[in-house]
Amino acid sequence: MAQQLSILIPVFNEEENLPQCLESLGGLGDEVFVVDSFSTDRTVELAKAAGARVVQHEYVNSAAQKNWAIPQCRHEWVFIIDADERMTPELREEIRALLARSEGPDWDGYFCVRRNYFLGGEIRHSGWQRNDVQRLFKRDLGRYAEREVHADVEVGTGRSGRLKGRLDHVTLPPTIAGLNRYFQRFNRYTTQAAERYHREGRKPRIWNFIFHPAWEFFRVYFVQFGILDGIPGLTIAAVSGFTRFVRYVKLYALILSKTPRHQSYNEGASTARAIDGVADAQAAGREADSKPEPARK
Repeated sequence: MAQQLSILIPVFNEEENLPQCLESLGGLGDEVFVVDSFSTDRTVELAKAAGARVVQHEYVNSAAQKNWAIPQCRHEWVFIIDADERMTPELREEIRALLARSEGPDWDGYFCVRRNYFLGGEIRHSGWQRNDVQRLFKRDLGRYAEREVHADVEVGTGRSGRLKGRLDHVTLPPTIAGLNRYFQRFNRYTTQAAERYHREGRKPRIWNFIFHPAWEFFRVYFVQFGILDGIPGLTIAAVSGFTRFVRYVKLYALILSKTPRHQSYNEGASTARAIDGVADAQAAGREADSKPEPARK
């Protein structure tokens, strides 16, 4: 008997990306489960129109949001895809065939290679050329590592295989709107990283502001051959270095303002909506069903 699959898509204001993401699924999945962080655009409307089950839940950081959502999936197997990612036909059919096997999959989780596209082209260097992500796994065994930014799925048994199909990631489309969303995420991620540094008790030193950004730029652009990726590679190296600088500036501000240090990765001082400057959902008159549903075997 074929294994059933839930496809989990976490979203926030993704009306431009979500339709293409959903289309790339090609009917794969017995459930499409969209977890929305109180979007203010047409994201929820589009998800429901496509037949997805939609639940809204406050977003503190990526790992906490996904770890909250995974147990709510209705089926034993879960595939997580972000709205700015696209499932290639090869990956889709490989997963379909894997779950249709009478004996079931051999492993408890599966990695796939993610191809990254930035400013209109595929990035083949800059440290982005080999981006392995574990996205297909058994619901009750997979959880994200407890960190605010760029956490990865970990399968409790450690039994993970590899898929041949690729997952395409449109990190930054070559549009002004895409740049605006990219730098909004940049602001969110640097704030969350600074809060993690603060929680860990780090103190910014002068070399953190000078040498760390300079080395990061040099590493990405020259050591990892970002120079061969043209203007996109130069942009990635510059943003990578600036990210280091901004993290420490925000950490410095947290210390100067005597902000209390939070104790847990999923209890950050700032929610994502607060960082983005989005009004509180209740104040805006919206109500959401964020109560966990019992997982179905």
